[in-house]
Amino acid sequence: MGEKAVPIMTVNHLNKQFGPGCEQCSRPERRILEKNYCRVCDTVYSCQNITFDLFPGEVLGIVGESGSGKSTLMRCLYFDQEVTSGEAYLQPYKEGRKNMFAESTQQKKYIRNHLMGKVYQNPVLGLRMNFSSIGNIAEKMIAAGNRNVAAMESRGSELLERVHIPVSRMKEAPKNFSGGMQQRVQIAKALSNNPPILLLDEVTTGLDLSVQANVLDLIKHLQRELSISMLLVSHDLGVIRMLADRTMVMLDGRVVEQGLTDQILEDPQHAYTQQLVHSLL
Repeated sequence: MGEKAVPIMTVNHLNKQFGPGCEQCSRPERRILEKNYCRVCDTVYSCQNITFDLFPGEVLGIVGESGSGKSTLMRCLYFDQEVTSGEAYLQPYKEGRKNMFAESTQQKKYIRNHLMGKVYQNPVLGLRMNFSSIGNIAEKMIAAGNRNVAAMESRGSELLERVHIPVSRMKEAPKNFSGGMQQRVQIAKALSNNPPILLLDEVTTGLDLSVQANVLDLIKHLQRELSISMLLVSHDLGVIRMLADRTMVMLDGRVVEQGLTDQILEDPQHAYTQQLVHSLL
């Protein structure tokens, strides 16, 4: 990656809070919180001033404990939740000149359907469990304006094959599949419109170790083959070590450290990162 690489995504000062805020917590410079929670008014500051770049073809890992704000960040980026404030720019969208959070609902749908794919930790959020697997892929393609049934069938079967779902089971509903297979169908669906950016939220949590390894291998393989940019959320440093070029460490809604993955694993600076790395050794 050259020095002059232009980020495919730039996020500036993203904030997401749940609750109104009060005297004690609403001014960032004098905010008094317990972790990311205000005891006076019960407001939770899930994401506080998150700023980062994602480069073309890069895997950026986001690591942190449960409640650190990683999944909230992903939900905001995919418009599953509204941000409280902040900006995000995508190079493939209006040449990176428009803050996507300030765009209309219609434009957000366009970004979500054409420029991003998301794989959820819980497949129920990413799939219709009673649709056929190929129907799930078609749904994402229809949302992006595709109306050609033959093209959708052929794209759907090509993607399912690529994620190792047997042809004989393409018409089967994901509710009959194992957790690992459901995640693979989600990955196929997320890739259906060739998005330049893929959001992966704890995709191996709750899977058996051997199944985890298969899913991670698949992600690694697809990333190399398609040179897609990925944001990869995990609480597992082993997953981050295997897949991420750079890593961002979150704690209590803030980014406490970011850098090259090797650097962060070999020479962690922040006390929390040190603790994480030591627990991996």
